[in-house]
Amino acid sequence: MKKIEAIIKPFKLEDVKDALSEMGINGMTIMEVKGYGRQQGHTELYRGAEYVVDFLPKIKIETIVKDENAQEVIEAIVKAARTGKIGDGKIFVSDIEKVIRIRTGEEDEEAL
Repeated sequence: MKKIEAIIKPFKLEDVKDALSEMGINGMTIMEVKGYGRQQGHTELYRGAEYVVDFLPKIKIETIVKDENAQEVIEAIVKAARTGKIGDGKIFVSDIEKVIRIRTGEEDEEAL
């Protein structure tokens, strides 16, 4: 199993959620996060004063999928989240050793 974490622009959340739902991915965790990457934030003008915005608002999506579905899920996220502009985000993929559904005690892929 793979854990897929995607950091995306907030306005792309519905597009990504819809793309994953169409694939049958019905379990995901969504978090509002702040951060910066290569763009190092940006400057804004507010009431005539310029200031630096270091941490930009982003959305973090986490989902666990079967190994054989991971590449398809990654491609769907990239397609749905891409704007072609700086700050589109990143996807991190890691291995998951074990999943347990607390209510039933089901394990691994049955627990997904």
